[in-house]
Amino acid sequence: MTRQEATVALGAFGACLISVFMQMIDVTIVNTALPVVTTELGASRSQQLWVVAGYSLAFACVLLVAARIGATAGRRRTFLWSAAAFTAASVWCGLSTGAMELVIARIVQGVAGAGMAAQTIAIITATFRREHHQYAFAVYGAVAGFAGMLGPILGGALITVDPFGLGWHAIFLMNLPLGVVAIALAWKFLRMGAAPEREPLDLRGTVVATGALFLLLFALSDSQQAGWRPVHAGYLVIALVLGAVFVAHERAARRAGGRALVRLDLFSDKAFAVGSTLVGIFFGVFTAFVFTVSILLQDVLHFSALRTGIAMTPFAVGAGVGAVGSPILVNRWGIRALSAGIALFAVCVAIGIAYLHITDGTVNLPLVMGPTFLAGFGVGVFGIPLQPLMLANLDEHSLGEASGLLPTIEQIGNSVGLATLSAVFFQSHTLTGSTTMLTAITAAALLLSALTLTLPNHTPTATTPWTFSTP
Repeated sequence: MTRQEATVALGAFGACLISVFMQMIDVTIVNTALPVVTTELGASRSQQLWVVAGYSLAFACVLLVAARIGATAGRRRTFLWSAAAFTAASVWCGLSTGAMELVIARIVQGVAGAGMAAQTIAIITATFRREHHQYAFAVYGAVAGFAGMLGPILGGALITVDPFGLGWHAIFLMNLPLGVVAIALAWKFLRMGAAPEREPLDLRGTVVATGALFLLLFALSDSQQAGWRPVHAGYLVIALVLGAVFVAHERAARRAGGRALVRLDLFSDKAFAVGSTLVGIFFGVFTAFVFTVSILLQDVLHFSALRTGIAMTPFAVGAGVGAVGSPILVNRWGIRALSAGIALFAVCVAIGIAYLHITDGTVNLPLVMGPTFLAGFGVGVFGIPLQPLMLANLDEHSLGEASGLLPTIEQIGNSVGLATLSAVFFQSHTLTGSTTMLTAITAAALLLSALTLTLPNHTPTATTPWTFSTP
């Protein structure tokens, strides 16, 4: 790679890193600030939950379509428009004066975020030579994971410091300078044009897929604030029927020689099929854990936003260390490293449950720093290599096809995790409710550890892409 090629690649890569940083941090930073936002805007319980769920719902429903639009209209054009829309929507969120206005702005932000997220895997794959994918995706994954962990910490700091008197508005307005830099980098260095032959978007498949995803995720999200009702079961049944119709339609489209919205043949690869299951479960477990700990510390143990951020700092640091060390561990022990990593997380959560029982909810932060760090370390070791291993057998074209599918699977996992959290914990903000949810998370993590051993044991090489897509 010449110096000019390296400059172009790094510039485009920088745009991708900033975009994934904004997307990931925007999911978790809201968790810490949500109590303050709710109070200042007078948000109802439903509006409070939709500030979070509206973003995730819009994000998930648009991903598949955004990936196809990027493939036909051009990754560069789609990324630039999406980045501009995300930045503008972030400013709108930061300037919102009412709860419903904030919910609508968050939905727009989710749509734009999906437009960016659906392009990044394909952009990095095309920007770097195959022998450099391992390093590019390792950095990309570390930034994504770190941003997700940094969210609660930064949210607590911004609420406490209150820069320029902005209060909670700062958690959204911080995206303005970041978005401007991402747009500038992409405008100058991103050089992916439109496809030579533009194939029409599969409108029928798009409508069916979007309807199925919306009903599925809406049922899971709405049950969080309304409790589980028969109507939610009806939504799920309709979503499953639409899902079956979508699969049949996609198979028929492929047999007829058309361009399907989703390449279902990707699941014929065992690594991709097993990995998709693991990704969905992992994101559900991780989302439930972050929300449970955030609500436990603030609502049950009455920690301030800043102290909540401080309490989660060892977890974020541990995750960063685990992410950096994961390639070395996987090179030596293969998938057993991933299995051990998520098992370590489960053991540390179990230790935390025992500690809460013994102390009756009194937490000594210096005393729990060790287990908290190790829990984050285990998540980093598991989360970073998982998707590269499941993508190891795919060619560059297939990686582009997976660019919208993988984040969709992650978002479904997120929503399932939140729905479970709602059923077990949201209705009872007590210490008992906290430990019950953490016990369920421990059991799910141990199950994940066992299932990981069924993943084909590829040893990463210079041709293996290391990636971590956005939830």
